[in-house]
Amino acid sequence: MSSSDFAIVILAAGKGTRLRSNRAKVLHRAGGRTLMEHVVRACQPLGAKKIFAVVGHQADDVRAALEPLGVEAVLQQPQHGTGHALLVARRAIGNRVKHVLVLPGDAPLIGGGTLRSLLQTHRNGNAAATILTAVVENPAGYGRILRKSGSTVAAIVEESQLSEEQRTINEINSSMYCFALDKLWPALARLKPNNTHRELYLTDVIAVLSQQGDTVLAQVAADAQEVLGCNTRAELGEVDRIFRTRKSAALMEAGVTIRLPESVVIDPDVQAGEDTLIESCVQLLGKTRIGARCTIRTGSLLTDAQLADGVTIEPYSVIASSRIDSGAVVGPFARLRPDNHVRAGAHIGNFVELKKTVMGEGTKANHLAYLGDARIGRNTNIGAGTITCNYDGVAKHSTTIGNRVFIGTDSALVAPVRIGDGAYVAAGSVITENVPADALAIARGRQANKPNWAAKRRRELAAAEKPKKPRRAKSGARRKSRPRKSARRR
Repeated sequence: MSSSDFAIVILAAGKGTRLRSNRAKVLHRAGGRTLMEHVVRACQPLGAKKIFAVVGHQADDVRAALEPLGVEAVLQQPQHGTGHALLVARRAIGNRVKHVLVLPGDAPLIGGGTLRSLLQTHRNGNAAATILTAVVENPAGYGRILRKSGSTVAAIVEESQLSEEQRTINEINSSMYCFALDKLWPALARLKPNNTHRELYLTDVIAVLSQQGDTVLAQVAADAQEVLGCNTRAELGEVDRIFRTRKSAALMEAGVTIRLPESVVIDPDVQAGEDTLIESCVQLLGKTRIGARCTIRTGSLLTDAQLADGVTIEPYSVIASSRIDSGAVVGPFARLRPDNHVRAGAHIGNFVELKKTVMGEGTKANHLAYLGDARIGRNTNIGAGTITCNYDGVAKHSTTIGNRVFIGTDSALVAPVRIGDGAYVAAGSVITENVPADALAIARGRQANKPNWAAKRRRELAAAEKPKKPRRAKSGARRKSRPRKSARRR
């Protein structure tokens, strides 16, 4: 079909009661994207005149998610079924197209190739309606396809209405259809809400079209997984697993080694170069880009990170929206908050935290440091326990450290402050003023030793803890008389 032939309508108004969630069903996520986004991405290459989405529950949130994808939202309020949803969209669709492709917003595994084939079958067969179906081993929970003969369909029967004989049918309805609009609108007008929910069901249109002699075709999906919906948390988890398995397989096909691929979580937009190693329990999220020959060790979490070739991320490191150049080493147990740039050959060690910081080439911060709003030069050493005091309670301030600087252990650099090239900062210093190049900065109290103070203190403590002797009774004090034995033996 040309782009002037058809429009697409995605049904996205439902709440998803069986998910037991306050969030709209189509906004739940699987494989790193919302269910709705997966469906829209499958539709975009088809070249439709327009893509519409019928929204209802949490309409504003769903509409906000659709706008960046170029989808026009149509409000269905109140919701009276899938047939009613198409009637609501009728004005938006208008008379500009001859056909409409209808699909649910909670079937994220559907592929563009399958939809293209469905459209082609519909057009070649001159059909009033064409249904995408699937053959599954366990059809429980799905409506069944009743065929007339060959590829033509008599009706769709919901599971609650199946006869015993019909329960053996394993061809199910995917809820994805292509309709000729000149046949669809009259058939919708004939529907009656003769069901417990008093709703108009799109599935009933199939029987109406068939009974009036129109051609209704069915095309079986080559991969039954593509029609899986997400009606329960278990189904949502299974769909997410399928996406993750596909992504891991694609990366391994491209030359990436993944240990225990069933344990990793990799989003669809992640890229990784050849000979990169991803160990178990790693999460690569968002638009993370990893170069060639990198190593991402166990338990690390990278979100929107950019890694050049040959980077090593040691175990259990957390990196967000940061750039790491070739040969750098991060971790273990490091945290890079957003907007850092770790340059080539730099080392960020265990329990080091960075935020909006540039680490120069070859610079090392190997232990227990916080470096925020800092710009650090080349071949500098940051001692354990160093912090940049970048927040004064009102505003953030920057720290600049030059090339070949040595920052001693347990130093506090109170921003704004500058440390010149080649300078030394003595351990335990609190630096509040700029340090010139090649200078030694010492900012701590002078040590004083008091001879024998500790021994004297121990004697005092021992004396304080020594038990006191009981006090003697004063002479002449009257004692209580005891009763005689004869009196006690009465």
